[in-house]
Amino acid sequence: MAETKTAKKQEWISTGRRKKAVARIRLRDGTGKIVINDRELNDYFTEDRDRGMVVAPLELTEMRTRLDVHVNVNGGGYTGQAGAICQGVARALKSMFDP
Repeated sequence: MAETKTAKKQEWISTGRRKKAVARIRLRDGTGKIVINDRELNDYFTEDRDRGMVVAPLELTEMRTRLDVHVNVNGGGYTGQAGAICQGVARALKSMFDP
């Protein structure tokens, strides 16, 4: 029989905090999809400022279209949550590049 090999996707997990907001982040190899509390980025954050904070670490490292981001966030307001997500994504990217 022929063997089929499935490549296991790597995953990087981190946590970000800002004021009362806590974000749990999972980065995976993918196409650039960002899901926050089971909603798309544009559906969750209505302000460009908050969306920009979320994607800033990905844009800086040129990984915006190469990683999928799944976020669970609670507490605080929308701007605090965006800051917590920003910190969590940056920490996950750091763990991705540091062995």
